[in-house]
Amino acid sequence: MRPMITRRLALTGGLAAAASLSSRVSRAGEGAVFRIGYQRNGILAVAKEQAAIEARLQALGVGVSWVEFSFGPPLLEALSLGSVDFGQTGDAPPIFAQAAKANLVYAAAQPKGGSGSAILLPKGSTIQTLADLKGKHVAFAKGSSAHNFIIAALEKAGLSYGDIEPVTLAPADGAAAFARGAVDAWTVWDPYFAIAETGEGVRILAQASEITPTNNFFLANRGTVDAHPERVAGTIEALGGVATWCEANRGQVAQSLSRITGVPLPATERTVGRIKYVIAPMSPEVTAEQQRIADRFHALKIIPRSVRVADIVWTPPGVARSNG
Repeated sequence: MRPMITRRLALTGGLAAAASLSSRVSRAGEGAVFRIGYQRNGILAVAKEQAAIEARLQALGVGVSWVEFSFGPPLLEALSLGSVDFGQTGDAPPIFAQAAKANLVYAAAQPKGGSGSAILLPKGSTIQTLADLKGKHVAFAKGSSAHNFIIAALEKAGLSYGDIEPVTLAPADGAAAFARGAVDAWTVWDPYFAIAETGEGVRILAQASEITPTNNFFLANRGTVDAHPERVAGTIEALGGVATWCEANRGQVAQSLSRITGVPLPATERTVGRIKYVIAPMSPEVTAEQQRIADRFHALKIIPRSVRVADIVWTPPGVARSNG
C-alpha cells in the first residue's frame, strides 16, 4: 500500500512539481493581468475552477493568470520577485519570507484553514508518543507550516528542536522517503496527509488541531498593493464569496478538487472535511499568533533576524487599521 502514496502524488501534476510554468490567462483588458500563485488543494483552486476572481476583476478591465506551485516557500519567492501578484500559503512561509526582507504583505487570513496536518508514522513504527520522537529522523518541508507544527509538537512533549534529526524534504520527496521507510516520521499537510493515512500500517501520531492553531494566509506583492489596491481588494472579496459557497457545498468541493488534482475522492473528502472555509481580515489575534511563530523561529535561530509581523499587514482602502 505505501508505495501507492508516491504513485498517486505523481499523478496530481502540480502537487508533485516545484512550480508549474504553465498558466491560464483570461484577458479582460490588454496588458492588465493579475497573476495568482496557487496550490491545487486550496480555496484558490476552487476559485480558479469557478472563475470567480475573473468575474470580479473583469469590471476593472483586468484579466487573471494562474501559476501553480507545490508548496508555500517557492510561491512566496515568486511573489517577492514580482513574478506573481497574489497567493496563499500556510503560517511559516511568510515568516521566512519577511526575515529575508521579501517584498510582500499579508492581505487576508483563513483562520484555522490549515488544520489538516499530521505527524505520520510508517508501518512497524514503535513510536507511541511525541516524546518518542527524540533522536528520530523526522521529515518535513523547510519553511512550511509543517516546520512550525513539528516544533510546536516537540515543545508540547517537553522536547527541543535539537532533540530530533530534521530531514527537510519537499512534499513529494517526503512522500517517497516515507513510503520506503527512510524516515521515522513525516510531518505533512493535506492532501498528502489524507492520501498517506490510508496506507497499510500508517498511524497518526498527532494532528495540528491537537497542538497549535494553524492558519492560512493570502499575501500580495507590495508593489501590487501600492499600485493596484483595488485588484487585491476585489480578489479578497471574490474569495469571500467562494468560501461561503464552499462551506455550504463540501460535497461538491470534494468532487471538484478530486477532479482537479487526481487525488481519489475518499482522500479529498477527508481533506475538505478538515478545512474551515472562511476569509477574514488580519485580526489582532491572528497577527499575534503569527508573531508567536516568528518569535519561536528566531529563538531557535532558524530565521536570521527578528521580525514584526504587524509591519507587513496590509489594510484594504476604506478599512480602519488595527494596531495588532
